[in-house]
Amino acid sequence: MATPNKILLLDDDESMLELYQELLKQLPSRPDVQVCNSGARAIAMLESEPFTLLITDLRMPKMDGLQVLAIVRRKFPQLRIVVLTGVLDEEYRSRCYAQGVEMFWQKPSNTEDIQMFQNCIESMLDRVTQTPDGFRGVQSKSLVDLIQLECLSRSSSVLHITRAALDGRVWIQGGEIIDAATANLTGEEAFKEIMSWKGGNFEILPADPSRMRTIHGSSQGLLLDTAQSLDEAQAPEPSSEPGREGQPATGLAALARLEGVAFLLSVPMEEKAPLESWSLESPGDVAAWARDTHRRLARLGETLQAGAWTGATGFGLQEHWALQPHDLKGLLCVGFRPALEKDQVEQTMQLVFDKWAS
Repeated sequence: MATPNKILLLDDDESMLELYQELLKQLPSRPDVQVCNSGARAIAMLESEPFTLLITDLRMPKMDGLQVLAIVRRKFPQLRIVVLTGVLDEEYRSRCYAQGVEMFWQKPSNTEDIQMFQNCIESMLDRVTQTPDGFRGVQSKSLVDLIQLECLSRSSSVLHITRAALDGRVWIQGGEIIDAATANLTGEEAFKEIMSWKGGNFEILPADPSRMRTIHGSSQGLLLDTAQSLDEAQAPEPSSEPGREGQPATGLAALARLEGVAFLLSVPMEEKAPLESWSLESPGDVAAWARDTHRRLARLGETLQAGAWTGATGFGLQEHWALQPHDLKGLLCVGFRPALEKDQVEQTMQLVFDKWAS
């Protein structure tokens, strides 16, 4: 059985500790949430046992949050850190990101904000294993992760990314990517160029409301297009023998780069035709279910004289799913992690379907 993620929650306000401990215990991954009310106690606990994540307030007596960040980052460089505070100050925010925090969150004030906070923490815990490449400032994360975190938290900021002599910026307003620039490129071309960099440094600068918008599509759609372009550019030459090592991954692997996608299955209507799947243990069983569901929904549409069905979604405690038909390609079945809300599932499904069908 896998060891549960362990979260250490630091705040000098006992009532806040109790509230957020309960909120975090409700996450689908059921993390072990421990609490402490002082920076010194937090450091002692981190030294005594391993934790996955530290969530800390900023304003505390004796040792404040920034002092804690400086000590923790030096002593525990691989520990993930989230700042959860009532301090709304861009200087504090920039200083925290410079110390390597994962996210800077204002303490939620309503149900929607609380749900978003829980979703972000669950998504972070879901990506515990990281690749060696990454950008300092957020431990071993890709630029895709960085951009998604900023968009998911609906932040407004400027990401400044450097790698040796390379220099680029990405402007984000209210969680939407509005522009990007490198030495020679602007807009979407600059964004794709920056996203191809495999490592380097970054800093998060205050938002620039005066920046003109040159990127008008959705952030998730842009990330999906960029991820697919990079995958196609990096794919090795196909082997002359099908199924041999070295053959490039199917196009489904690129579609899986969107936040929250758990599995993908492309189902031709011809039952003997080969299936394409990603991260699915029993594609044959799921394909049989998808075809049967398609037939049942088609008959129901005829009986009710409602026309052809255009899609179906299901929501469960362990996983969500969506199924959508295409006249020529068959059926696309996508699984989603439970942290995603209904509108997020529907939006992401449409992006994945449009790309798969094109």
